Formats: sequence, structure tokens, C-alpha cells
Amino acid sequence: MKAIRLLFSTALSLAAVPAMANVAVGQPAPDFSATDSHGYTQTLSQYKGKTVVLEWNNPGCPFVQKHYSSGNIPKQQADAVKDGVVWLTINSGADGKQGHLDTKGAQEFLTQYHAAPTAYLFDGDGKIGHAYGAKTTPHLYVIDGSGTLRYMGGIDSIASADKEDLAKATQYVPQVLAELKAGKAVSVPTSEPYGCSVKYAP
Repeated sequence: MKAIRLLFSTALSLAAVPAMANVAVGQPAPDFSATDSHGYTQTLSQYKGKTVVLEWNNPGCPFVQKHYSSGNIPKQQADAVKDGVVWLTINSGADGKQGHLDTKGAQEFLTQYHAAPTAYLFDGDGKIGHAYGAKTTPHLYVIDGSGTLRYMGGIDSIASADKEDLAKATQYVPQVLAELKAGKAVSVPTSEPYGCSVKYAP
């Protein structure tokens, strides 16, 4: 029964997703501008020279809840930011859709899970999400200091909403960040994202 529920959830997560944008590993990452949960404008270009992680977020998604309530994503955020990486969490949920947040809601979410991104961005019109072809929550991207996309895909190697799978899964973003820091080639530049479909505006 558990396996059936997981397959059903995964099928739902892959339904009604937007067509992938024209982004590819090894190519320049699209610049963008968005307002964060403190009311400041954030752009990708302002972080030129720094490694940047983009994380698509929907607090109402059980897959996102798995990675936050377990402390997995908050720890990855804190470790990355401590090491000089910029971590931008992006909510592309449209107004009225599951997971859409206002400023207060975003602050409460971050506080509840002791999350530590550099900024939490609002993308209610979906422009950033569509530019990157973000399909699921979570969906992760890593951009190097030159602005080149170096990773895009899932948060880890086991497509599950079960916390027990975390210990067995390869956590892709920390792996990519360590390889970039060491000047190595990224061993897994792409993977299949999993989670809930991004709740874009119609």
C-alpha cells in the first residue's frame, strides 16, 4: 500500500508541469529579479563571483515537508551559506494555489524549520520558474561563480517522501558544491527532479 501511495504521489507530482525552458548545464544561467521576504530586490547577477544554489519551494508539498522537518534542507542551507555559497529559495506558487506565501507566511515558515537560505524569493507570476524549467518542489540548481549552470535536478537520489530514505540517498547539492570547491568536474550534473508539481498560474 505504501508503494502504491508513493507511485500515485509521484505520478501527481509529474502531472501538469510546464515545458522545460531552454536551460542546460554548461550554459549561462538566466538572470532574474525578484522581491524577497524582507522586501528587498534580489538578482542573480548581483552574486557574480559566488556559487549560487536555487531551490524551488512549496511549504504545502509533502516532499518539501520531508526535507524541512527532517532538517535536511535547513542543514544544507546553513552549511552552504557558511562556506560562502548563496542559497536562494524560490516560491513560484501562484496566488490562491497550494504553497503560495506572503511575506509573513514566508518568515513563519523559515522560523518554524530553522531554515537558513540567503533569501526567500517570491515568483508568483512564474517568470523565474519558467525561465529555468522548474518542474517540482523541490527542484535544485547550482550556478558557479562565472554564472554557468553546473547542476540541475533532484535534491537527492531516492524519490520518496519517507524520511527514512534520507540516510541512504546521495544528497546531490552538497556533493556538487564540494566538487566545485575542489576544482573537480561535477560527477552528477543532472538528475531527475521529484516532488510536487510547481503550482504555476494558469
